Amino acid sequence: MSNQLLYLISVLIWGSTWFAIEFQLGNVSPEVSIVYRYAIAAAVLFAWSAIRGLSLNFRVRDHRWFMLLGLLLFGLNYVFAYGAQIYISSALNAIVFSMIVWMNIINARLFFGIRAGRGVLIGALMGIMGIITLFSPQIGESSVPHSTWVGLLLAAGGALTSSLGNMTSQAAQRRKLPIIQSNAWGMFYGGAFTAALAIGKGQSFTFEVSFAYIASLLYLAIFGSVVAFGAYLTLLGRIGAHKAGYVMVMFPVVALLLSGLFEGLIIDLSVIFGTLLVLAGNVFVVRSRVVPGERRELNHEIAED
Repeated sequence: MSNQLLYLISVLIWGSTWFAIEFQLGNVSPEVSIVYRYAIAAAVLFAWSAIRGLSLNFRVRDHRWFMLLGLLLFGLNYVFAYGAQIYISSALNAIVFSMIVWMNIINARLFFGIRAGRGVLIGALMGIMGIITLFSPQIGESSVPHSTWVGLLLAAGGALTSSLGNMTSQAAQRRKLPIIQSNAWGMFYGGAFTAALAIGKGQSFTFEVSFAYIASLLYLAIFGSVVAFGAYLTLLGRIGAHKAGYVMVMFPVVALLLSGLFEGLIIDLSVIFGTLLVLAGNVFVVRSRVVPGERRELNHEIAED
């Protein structure tokens, strides 16, 4: 499959998942919905691996990579993202999450020694200015500043943990760990971690029997998790996290359009200008020059054979 097609699949699916998450919030706690999502996704990938004859047997040290991947990319990442969407719209959540583009570039430098030029700082500054512009109307309202900041911080936390998950996946692929089986075990561990978190918080494992909840759950599990993560992480392995992050430039636009159509988000000048700043900053970052440097290992203790 070409890189262009992998990119298109990731953008279109992930751009719409932010809207689908809206139907997961309400009667079932976010953590429990995440557990259901990744239990289904892991089961699908395990079944697919069995049908295709792909080995699911790995060494203990490989499972440490899978657990780290599950914790960051399929666990904490979505705990933050679902939580953020309680306080802010799906479009704004997706836009804040797009900061992962420059987080990936910074983390690629820290963990793999990939150097980026001054465009990183310029693009990051533009992104921060765009976020401030987007949230300025809500922050200016004295009745909701706290909830706005909570949503902003949760969304940023989701972007950071996801970026670290990207680094984990790239490092795992460098160790020739296969994507499908890595995702299967990672989603299994991510669901298990989130289940433990839900139990620790005293949450009940309820289930909403409604078309909207079940349909959105299946869409998020199969397309948003199995298909989109498979496409994106394959792209990441081919061209690196600092370039694959370009996916995150475009999916907020898809989310913004859907939020305007279905959630009643008012597309005013602050939203338009803020979005343009975020996207311009992200594009500026991605197009900045990168210089491969000395390779650095991610979490040397885990990687050590």
